Amino acid sequence: MKLEGRLFVGNRMSEIKEVELISDQDAPFSKNLESALILLCRELDIPVPVWMKKNTKEFAAFYQTIFFSDQYQEKVRFDRFQIRMIE
Repeated sequence: MKLEGRLFVGNRMSEIKEVELISDQDAPFSKNLESALILLCRELDIPVPVWMKKNTKEFAAFYQTIFFSDQYQEKVRFDRFQIRMIE
């Protein structure tokens, strides 16, 4: 599974990273996605966001979702974080 993450400040993209996770075939898709998200957050040096119901709906429909700064329990240096599955 490949996951791309983009950080935005205002309407400008400030950083972009891509991670590839060797998916565990026995694990459910959601578990593999969670592992890839955690890995991506480590690469970008940001905290892991709170995954909400809207994120599930967006990701199921479009294979991408956006996290806003209010979905973090600590202060972040960006306005939004977009993840997108590549493959």
